Amino acid sequence: MNTKENLFSQFGLCLNNEGYAASLEIGKVYGVIQDDEAASHGYIRVIDESGEDYAYTANRFHLIQLPATVEKALLSVSRA
Repeated sequence: MNTKENLFSQFGLCLNNEGYAASLEIGKVYGVIQDDEAASHGYIRVIDESGEDYAYTANRFHLIQLPATVEKALLSVSRA
């Protein structure tokens, strides 16, 4: 579907990785890709530890707003 080259619409802080310990780290910030279809079912799409996008239940994350300088730094790392 989407790749990590896409701009993230938001960022999410992982709160729960139960069942996905290899894919998600609690306390880590992940890029969130806009996916209206996933959202309509209670999911959000993130770039996980595999480097690919995957839909997870939205309650596993807390969506956050980042200062522009922090967002820019995270985006530049994700594209490297």
